[in-house]
Amino acid sequence: MTISAVDFASLLCSRLCHDLLSPVGALNNGLELLADEHDPEMRARCLELLSDSAKASANKLKFFRLAFGAAGGFGETIDSREARAAIEGLFGENHRVKLGWLVEEPFLPKSAIKVLLNLALIGGDALVRGGQLDVGAESVGDQIEIVVRADGARIVLDTELRTALTGSDEDAVVTPRAAAAHLVRALVAEGEGSVQVSDPEEPVLLFGATLKAQ
Repeated sequence: MTISAVDFASLLCSRLCHDLLSPVGALNNGLELLADEHDPEMRARCLELLSDSAKASANKLKFFRLAFGAAGGFGETIDSREARAAIEGLFGENHRVKLGWLVEEPFLPKSAIKVLLNLALIGGDALVRGGQLDVGAESVGDQIEIVVRADGARIVLDTELRTALTGSDEDAVVTPRAAAAHLVRALVAEGEGSVQVSDPEEPVLLFGATLKAQ
């Protein structure tokens, strides 16, 4: 499952555009409705919808900037509170997913933050009917250990994502849907670590990752 940096950048851009299409499209639709609406009550409702869509777009951009981009500057570590705020912004606004934060380290290496965020993204998306998302990380010797646990009424982890995380099929084709999983796998490999995924038969979805503290 080896792809070039250019191909991966294309996959990532496709994933970001897909995820931003809904809130940005809602903004456009809201503006069109507002332009044609003259009833004060309906205009107020349109403005409320526009505000919600704008907030959702901003939260997604903040998360993606930290999870995929160069947020945090040129330092080697990032404040773990930024990661918590990014996850809460992505999932917490609609109260569909409840976050349990079990990270005591005030700062974590950039690579560990990206692994944590992308595993949280995959876990949260797997909770199709909402549920509990627990995120933990700690330094153990010269390694960072990360655990993400998703528990809900219905959990769906696509086979493509599972394969991309575990690297169990070297001939598998990576699509935009699996961009986050591929990034996790690449960062962990770079950090001389490993990724574990619970069996599909398990009642909860559990991710574990280790990588060197750089």
